[in-house]
Amino acid sequence: MNQHRSPEFAPHDAPLREDVRRLGTLVGHMLAEQISPAFLDEVERIRTAAIERRVENAPLDVLGGLLTGLDTDKAESLARAFATYFQAVNIAERIHRIRRRRDYQREGGAPQPESLLDVLTRLKAQGVEAGELIEWLERLQVEPVFTAHPTEAVRRSLLEKEQSIVRALVDNFDPTRTPQERKEDDDRIFMALSAGWQTAEASAVSPTVQDEHHHVGFYLANPIYRIVPALYESLADALQTVYGVAVPIPRLLSFATWVGGDMDGNPNVGAATIAASLSTQRAHVLEHYIEDIAGLARLLSQTEDRVPIGSALANRLFDYRVRFPEAAAKVRPRHADMPYRSLLTIIGARLEATHDDDHPEGYTSVDELLEDLHLVAVSLIDHRGLHAGAYAVRRLIWRVRTFGFHLARLDVRQDSRVHDDALSQLLGDAEWVSRSPAERAARLRAYAGGQDALQDSGDATAASLHDVFATMGEARGRYGTSSLGLYIISMARSAADVLAVLALARYGGLVENGRVPLDVAPLFETVDDLANAPATLRALLDDPVYRDHLASRGNRQWVMLGYSDSGKDGGTLASRWGLQRAQVELLEVAAEAGVRLSFFHGRGGSASRGGARITPALLSSPRGSVAGVLRVTEQGEVIHRKYGIRALALRNLEQTVGAVLRASLRPRMHEPREDLWRDRMSRLSARSREHYRAFVDREGFVDYFRSATPIDVIERMTLGSRPSRRRSMRGVQDLRAIPWVFAWTQCRSILPGWYGLGTALEFGVSEYGEAAMSEMAYDWPFFANMLDDVSMVLAKCDLGIAEAFSTLAGPLHEPFFGLIRDEFERTRHWLMRLKQNDSLLQNEPRLATSIDLRNPYVDPMSLLQVDLLRRWREGGEGDEALLTALVACVNGVSQGLQNTG
Repeated sequence: MNQHRSPEFAPHDAPLREDVRRLGTLVGHMLAEQISPAFLDEVERIRTAAIERRVENAPLDVLGGLLTGLDTDKAESLARAFATYFQAVNIAERIHRIRRRRDYQREGGAPQPESLLDVLTRLKAQGVEAGELIEWLERLQVEPVFTAHPTEAVRRSLLEKEQSIVRALVDNFDPTRTPQERKEDDDRIFMALSAGWQTAEASAVSPTVQDEHHHVGFYLANPIYRIVPALYESLADALQTVYGVAVPIPRLLSFATWVGGDMDGNPNVGAATIAASLSTQRAHVLEHYIEDIAGLARLLSQTEDRVPIGSALANRLFDYRVRFPEAAAKVRPRHADMPYRSLLTIIGARLEATHDDDHPEGYTSVDELLEDLHLVAVSLIDHRGLHAGAYAVRRLIWRVRTFGFHLARLDVRQDSRVHDDALSQLLGDAEWVSRSPAERAARLRAYAGGQDALQDSGDATAASLHDVFATMGEARGRYGTSSLGLYIISMARSAADVLAVLALARYGGLVENGRVPLDVAPLFETVDDLANAPATLRALLDDPVYRDHLASRGNRQWVMLGYSDSGKDGGTLASRWGLQRAQVELLEVAAEAGVRLSFFHGRGGSASRGGARITPALLSSPRGSVAGVLRVTEQGEVIHRKYGIRALALRNLEQTVGAVLRASLRPRMHEPREDLWRDRMSRLSARSREHYRAFVDREGFVDYFRSATPIDVIERMTLGSRPSRRRSMRGVQDLRAIPWVFAWTQCRSILPGWYGLGTALEFGVSEYGEAAMSEMAYDWPFFANMLDDVSMVLAKCDLGIAEAFSTLAGPLHEPFFGLIRDEFERTRHWLMRLKQNDSLLQNEPRLATSIDLRNPYVDPMSLLQVDLLRRWREGGEGDEALLTALVACVNGVSQGLQNTG
């Protein structure tokens, strides 16, 4: 079923092979020291057997026999050992991306693909003039949104050890490094590996919302904070190189987070966590500014007898000494002749005071801080200081413009049903939930528009929502209007769901100048909700109360698109097509109403949940759907992969900004065949969804799913603060999309990423002919990109191992796994045939090598997990030692396969 092979490295990837070998050797030495040489020998025997199974098609039983019946301590150690090898491979690949970036910069030939220099060069070749580009830069808005994700909860201490390994490997780029220095590098790596081995991957206690906030804050306040100025400098350099222009670049990047504000299905989130998250974020960013200001003060030691300063800066310094005597007292007398250092010392003291909202010397807004920094920068530039510190000041200005006094905007999300439950009590209407959307909208208008006010009912749900909106109002005053992002309504199905938020916001006192200062975004999640979304939006934009509200928000409507639940609901093809079609139709509705529509993409890490490479994803989007704006969720191991290392964080942000520019300025040309293709795709999508639903709705499916995947282990893991289920597990609809995908990934079938597609492709060939389907696969970017994503998913599958998991379902195994096996082969066959390829990743050799590198380590952990799962269940799921070993396997497979949830 699988095409087995050894990893094949391209010539320019030879350093990657060397890093993999080097790290693998150090991991082996560490295992021999921490456990025993005999244990390392056993690891090698298992790894060799895994390679033989892949390369020589050895029976699965040979490998499985080495992993059956092991005592729990050894099983856990083996799982952790293989996971440590994954960590090594993952780090080596990330380091190689940095190396390749440097190679491009060093060689000075063609720019690195998807770099800003490459993007601007392409745009100029397509006829984009400098004026047009600069005009679009004013509209650009890129905002990654960081969410908590229950498939990764690696401790910060381990993340820091990984960064230590990264620094040691990057140091090795220097060809002049001596043998002694290289040995010291190896010693640093060995120390980090050993300390990491002696540290549990995650706490035995479930993380709190605050823990999740600190985890996300690790990336925001460290790698990302540091590299933001470099992004703007890279864009400025590209503009100068390609167009010969030097212009002030507007702010085009910001960040947001859901951690502390995502109430949907999480009883641990509410007003208190909203306040705590915003407070913590403010503290983090202020500390960074204080540190940077101190560094600037040390740098800018210019004295008045050597160089003059601007009169505006001199006046500001005099004014501050009078107005802020406590801060001014921190200026040392011996620095009195250093105006820049003196002012920056006072600025730093004012920032310290800003920690206390009531301190009279603190900054009242981030604009005040920016004004001070601009005075410093202008004075330096006007007095021969461009290269004597102005660049360093400019870098801090970019950070302050990006992060404000809030670090990241906080979104708030809640389920529409919770709003309805509260309104039912507040309105004294027990039948509220069952009333038609039109009835509910009619009654809500007076409350949403402020003509009438909801009265307290003593209901706990209503009181909780009151506190949430009251806290949001306080946050705007305390942290600034940019501190809050969108209010997102999960399971939004009507205009009444949006009016409900405005009514409840007024009930909680979130009102300024008679208006609700809130951008409300309905989230359309299921396939049916996506199909009905245009009608919902039309009804909303036809509502006079809501249009009045929207006018106060600049006539811009946000809509969030849910990739996760639509995939769980209808399978990957129905989900992808539902999302594509919904964007086209929603844009038409907004255009008719004279409203600007912006999309917020709720993508997950895996292709099953919308995960995708950013450039092909945006270039295959409907025309006009990007329009300078990209707001997208970043989750779990995706955050770590994209933003864990500074150089890669910069590369990722450059690719993202570049893709938005390309999709906005020169979207793909109108394709006259697309109307025909859309009609076909609607039929293909319906056939795919029908086949997918027949599988998940089949009698006994829930029992099969719970037996053939480790979902019961995942539910016991201390991964996130949110429950894994919405209610009792009656069907697919009651399980959250993340554990749903995670469970299928763990058993190596990754079923949500492809099931139903093969049947649809076969149907398409029978209806339209193979040539017509191949034409769509090559010429329609939407379809081609989707098939590429599914090819990657299939390449990570292993049906032999999936079958081993499936046997755990006993009598349910054959009827269900037979369907899985048939659909897998059908999908694989038609994917390769329509793309005219001999292998799934024929055009992605680097990705194929990456998967091949991991297989000898993933396979043993998967088979070990099967054996442990069987024993744990047979013992009544009460053996904590077995559970600990199982969790080690789950974590290890997750690291090995990457983008798992």
